[in-house]
Amino acid sequence: MGNYDAVVVLSFGGPERPEDVLPFLENVVRGRGVPRERLLEVEAHYQAMGGASPINDQNRALVAELREVLDLPVYWGNRNWHPFLEETVAQMKADGIRRAAAFATAATASYSSCRQYREDISRAAAAVPGGPELIKMRHFYDHPGFVAAMVDRTRAALDEVGHDARLVFTAHSIPVSMASSAGPRGNGYERQLRESSALVADEVGAAEFDLVWQSRSGPPQIPWLEPDVCDHLETLHAKGVESVVLVPIGFVSDHMEVLYDLDVEARTLTDELGMRMARAGTAGTHPRFVEMIRDLVNEPEPTSCPVACCPAPVRPMSGVRPGVGPGES
Repeated sequence: MGNYDAVVVLSFGGPERPEDVLPFLENVVRGRGVPRERLLEVEAHYQAMGGASPINDQNRALVAELREVLDLPVYWGNRNWHPFLEETVAQMKADGIRRAAAFATAATASYSSCRQYREDISRAAAAVPGGPELIKMRHFYDHPGFVAAMVDRTRAALDEVGHDARLVFTAHSIPVSMASSAGPRGNGYERQLRESSALVADEVGAAEFDLVWQSRSGPPQIPWLEPDVCDHLETLHAKGVESVVLVPIGFVSDHMEVLYDLDVEARTLTDELGMRMARAGTAGTHPRFVEMIRDLVNEPEPTSCPVACCPAPVRPMSGVRPGVGPGES
């Protein structure tokens, strides 16, 4: 068991008022050379859905649940919006915290869901000299607690449209070059998501399933993981599939990206096609997921990732979608 005196939840962050949206998006794409007109397009998506993302409230709910099951103080810090991790680390230092377990809300390996969180931790340490040491917890794509939570969510969706529905698991698309370098053995991102999907499908008794991608952003000349979820739904319809359950296996909360890409775009398409569609919930604050985080904190301290694991993109990605990064909640 790690010798910790606190836990900190690391997440992506999101705007909470209409006037926050554009500054938030500017934080997300800083240094990527994204055209302002593209940011304004994405801002319009947020404003059309109330001018706020639910992600911060969802993280507050997760922190509240963790405080019920952990005998340690629980903090929360974000990459792109308040409370920024640097702000949280400063508070932890003031509270006398010396060593904390850091739980990142991302189940799998990729630059944005692994290495970038380590960079966030390093940046916070540089901003707050003498602050607590943060030890990032391991990935949990195959943890029984995560799988059990997603099995329950998937069964509930199957109950809506029938247990003969096609299971279609979704995750954030990333450049193929990033996917092939994720994880210590390469291709960790796609491999881990496929393993998560297979574990859930097996538990609900599905003989077949699909893993597809959503939320692509970036220039068309750069290959990204395919097929896109909406393209795949059209393919299934052409094959005579009448009902589907979309399972956002690559996300752990029902944040803006899940709501927009699946509940708006995919729902609009399935309605047009006359397909029955239900969308499974994410792990969120499911009791088994909360217990899983407690289990991770109580595990032996994880081994640090190799330096070459999950490297940053070789070139800036010019584009952004209305939500969060790969595999994040």
